[in-house]
Amino acid sequence: MKILAGQAVLTADDVIQDPQIKLRSEDETILKIPDSIAYLPLINSHDHLVGNWTPQAGDKRPYPNSHIWVEDMKQSQSFLERNKFWLNDGSFVLSAPPALTVARLGAYKNLFSGCGIVQDHGPLQQDSYYEAMPIKVIKRYRQCHSLTLGNWWGGESPQTEMDLSGGEMPFIVHIGEGTDEITHQEFAQLKSNGLLKENTLMIHGIAFSEDDIIDIARAGASVCWCPSSNFYLIGKTFDITSAIKHNANVVIGTDSTMSGAINLIGEFDLIRQKFPQISPRELYRMVTENAVKALYLPPRYAKLDPENAENLLLVDQNNSDPFENLMNLKMSEIKLLVVDSIPLYGDGIYLKSFGKQIRDYSFFDIDGREKFVVGDPQMISQEIDLALGYHKDFPFLPF
Repeated sequence: MKILAGQAVLTADDVIQDPQIKLRSEDETILKIPDSIAYLPLINSHDHLVGNWTPQAGDKRPYPNSHIWVEDMKQSQSFLERNKFWLNDGSFVLSAPPALTVARLGAYKNLFSGCGIVQDHGPLQQDSYYEAMPIKVIKRYRQCHSLTLGNWWGGESPQTEMDLSGGEMPFIVHIGEGTDEITHQEFAQLKSNGLLKENTLMIHGIAFSEDDIIDIARAGASVCWCPSSNFYLIGKTFDITSAIKHNANVVIGTDSTMSGAINLIGEFDLIRQKFPQISPRELYRMVTENAVKALYLPPRYAKLDPENAENLLLVDQNNSDPFENLMNLKMSEIKLLVVDSIPLYGDGIYLKSFGKQIRDYSFFDIDGREKFVVGDPQMISQEIDLALGYHKDFPFLPF
């Protein structure tokens, strides 16, 4: 797929307005798509796919640390309702229904917000788990739940997990998610255990001091900022001002909807309210170029190549500033989401141009526009309704 824009390979700071798209086919189909802007697909650097149920959980906020919330969450309306569909027995083997169905629901949450890649923080799963997902779910990583709770959900010790990364894939860990002494000492523990390295991706970091952030920047490590979840649970978030000041690599994650925003666009909305000094261009970089660095993804996900647009997010243009345009993106405004040359979601009129089997997709209308989507998320919704005995509305789904 080629964008006829007459430009060289673009960085994440560049977008293409009013593109024409040339598909690689026998008749060399050219799609002229006016009033549009082409971006890179967005990357969600932290989610728990099986946790995307609503409403948010936790009646004793603000919590001094998230470890307390984990136990409180198990008594919440959302957790108990989800158990009617998937009775979570504490196992994190998620490759078979109904756990897989819930995880796929979480993947669609991301897809419908223009996100083509997500990091699902949890134990590594069988290949069939990743193959069943409608978007790219990263499977090349090592992890630990947290230094305080250890790898209670599965996996090796933090040191072993880091060793197994070989420095060639991210080592991902919750850290500093709170305001008490327990969470304040976690970063020092990480350093003393030799776990602060270039491939370390730390989730949350609410407790980090400016000196901690300087150490992170010097190490070339990354922090995943989840502001909605942080403010909801803890009442405070990561020191993003110091991180930008010291050029630390910051990425953005949604966490699950049990504590975080509805989707990545919801994170943008909260950030714009709380931190208006951060430019939308900088936020776009956090969910593209910065995320590629933190997650050790191939460079093709960090640049928009007009000569080979195998990864593309094409949306309506409603604002003359392309980065402002992205901040309030609606599900109906996505014209095409393409990852690894596979169309995942968009306006139905464009799907036939890709020569794909229609049976691999389902269709529905939003705001008078016919949409296609890979797989059948409506069937997932119906399965959940059948198990619950009533209709469950998920605000991150467009139907």
